[in-house]
Amino acid sequence: MLSTVPLLDAALPGGVQAGFTTRAGGRGSAPYDGLNLGDHVGDDPAAVAVHREALRAAVGADALVVARQVHGADVVRVTGVPAEVPVADALVTDVPGLALAVLVADCVPVLLADARAGLVAVAHAGRPGLVAGVVPAVVAALRDLGARDLTAALGPSICGACYEVPPAMADDVAARVPAARSTTSWGTSAVDVPAGVLAQLTEAGVPAARVSRCTAERDDLFSYRREGRTGRSAGVVVLR
Repeated sequence: MLSTVPLLDAALPGGVQAGFTTRAGGRGSAPYDGLNLGDHVGDDPAAVAVHREALRAAVGADALVVARQVHGADVVRVTGVPAEVPVADALVTDVPGLALAVLVADCVPVLLADARAGLVAVAHAGRPGLVAGVVPAVVAALRDLGARDLTAALGPSICGACYEVPPAMADDVAARVPAARSTTSWGTSAVDVPAGVLAQLTEAGVPAARVSRCTAERDDLFSYRREGRTGRSAGVVVLR
């Protein structure tokens, strides 16, 4: 068993345990060195299972649910430990003690909670998910279930100064989410996914905080853009 997994604070309201992992707290070997939580990247499945169990214990959850993410906008409501891995980029639950996790290595991990309504959610927002509207979709799903006082937290992700894309791609994203238009620090076209997510949350009336750490700039975080073959960090949330 690993020692307690350190979590970056997600600054969500009381009644909710939440945070974001880094590479710290794990025993993986290169190129997955650290706390890799992704079971789809070629790492030893047994090592990933140990890391996930350590994360579950760190947030005091009875179980941990992780979806198979496909860069879409589907939302799945989780009412218990699923018999099969859900295929979705957002998960919602009202079950205390059931932790939801989202996996990233440059994309934006989004955690949402309305502790008074007893609802929490996670969303995986990369460039395709931003354009597809996964964040507005999960907000709508939570409100359909009775959420009225939502708060969101964004974890570490690649920043707009590092996420270079072809000009046509940048134009396409900006046409749908204007706040995501950006320029790299070296002057080329880019997409600022966290800025786009924050804009979507603002439009939806959901206050949000952000952990402003760029995955591409920091070697204590997994980054697909920087490393190619690498592990995955997580955002995790659970109702106490």
